[in-house]
Amino acid sequence: MSGRAELVEKEHPHLSLRTQCELLAVCRSSLDYEPVPVSAEDLKIMRIMDGIYLRDPCIGARRIVLLLERDHALCVNRKRVSRLRRVMGIETIFCRPRTSIPDHEHTKFPYLLREKSITRANDAWCSDITYVPMAGGNAFLCAVMDWHSRKVLGWAVSNTMDVTLCLTALARALQAAGGVLPEIFNTDQGSQYTSREWVAALQEKGIAISMDGKGRWMDNVFIERLWRSVKYEDIYLREYATIDDLIAGLARWFYDYNEWRPHATFGGSTPAKIYAQKPPATDAQTELKTAA
Repeated sequence: MSGRAELVEKEHPHLSLRTQCELLAVCRSSLDYEPVPVSAEDLKIMRIMDGIYLRDPCIGARRIVLLLERDHALCVNRKRVSRLRRVMGIETIFCRPRTSIPDHEHTKFPYLLREKSITRANDAWCSDITYVPMAGGNAFLCAVMDWHSRKVLGWAVSNTMDVTLCLTALARALQAAGGVLPEIFNTDQGSQYTSREWVAALQEKGIAISMDGKGRWMDNVFIERLWRSVKYEDIYLREYATIDDLIAGLARWFYDYNEWRPHATFGGSTPAKIYAQKPPATDAQTELKTAA
């Protein structure tokens, strides 16, 4: 049932169902629609496909069909694989010719981090969404990460992959940063990040918007590595049954990732400690201190 259909009140004292549907532009027959749950077999296939995508995001539907048959004894046709990938919100990464015109309602922004030195916290943040397989369904996870320290500032989970999920993660990141804003915010060109709501939320705060090149997953490589870690170290091992269990488990994992686990890039320090460090003094600040 669509969001508008949920607004229809079957016991409304004055308006009939027909009138309410006409006012809300809702099809009358949709009121009796009950969504069909995802089958156990589809959930199994999507879990395997998620692992394949993490290992090699450049593999297309034809090769996935071969891998499912060769390694997992699953006979799945290409149409089914393509349908399930749409449900998961993933697509093959490869360089392709520009054969279509972008939607004018969704503005694309250039990639601002190429050859830019990120030397302190809040120089740049990044965000992405990933599919999360669960024992009885699926969910989507959005995270906001500080580019310099690799600290996960905010994250959110939902069973729908829409801009509200991203805005919730952004709000939590801003709260965790204590009101400090990043200079640049980098994402991919997904519809959530090119939507008017997301773009307006950043532009109202004066944050420069940066977006990966089409098919350039390496442009957001740090958060792609985060997905690999959280899935292999937590999600795949525990196979959460409910959204509440997933949120509780991710809260533990992200806390350990930020506050406890040593990070090799920082010589054994943690992302939280690197994020809290004071930025190095500029040449101008050093000259003023010397003169004083």
